[in-house]
Amino acid sequence: MKVSDNVLLILQIIFYEDRGFQGRSYECSTDCPDLSSYFSHCNSIRVENGNWVLYEFPNYKGHQYYLRKGEYPDFQQWMGFNDSIRSCHLTPQHRGPFIIRVYEREDFKGQMMEFTEDCPNVYEQFHNNDIYSCNVLDGQWVFYEEKNFRGRQYYLKPGEYRRYFDWGASNSRVGSFRRVQHVY
Repeated sequence: MKVSDNVLLILQIIFYEDRGFQGRSYECSTDCPDLSSYFSHCNSIRVENGNWVLYEFPNYKGHQYYLRKGEYPDFQQWMGFNDSIRSCHLTPQHRGPFIIRVYEREDFKGQMMEFTEDCPNVYEQFHNNDIYSCNVLDGQWVFYEEKNFRGRQYYLKPGEYRRYFDWGASNSRVGSFRRVQHVY
């Protein structure tokens, strides 16, 4: 990826088996559907550049974790439920605009609100913690089960999500959501 005429940016994430960036490590710079052959478990991560979505199981399945540039010395720092990371996806760059419509019922029915900014507390803005469907018109977004960007995470690309299980959730609870913005 080219940032300017003089700088070539390498998108990279480094996985470590042990906490505190210790033990066996693996450097990755692209999508990987199965990381199982590179490490047995993951307890710390360093994101050098780019935005990444990590998955608990191979082929982009299971719990999802959205990580931006930074250091995560143990799996609790990225809100991990365990030390299992088996696939990763580099999110595409998007500079805006960001537009998402959320609905209180399935199939885009009921009350609708359109957002162009992060929402740290869905209930304060939408007067409801249940989002049953949504339409991502522009940009990528991450839903969080709890307010203030905590809890289980769900990565959403542009498209229609007619029911909450379309974005991988087991229930309609959304406490907060944010735009996937690239920071270099």
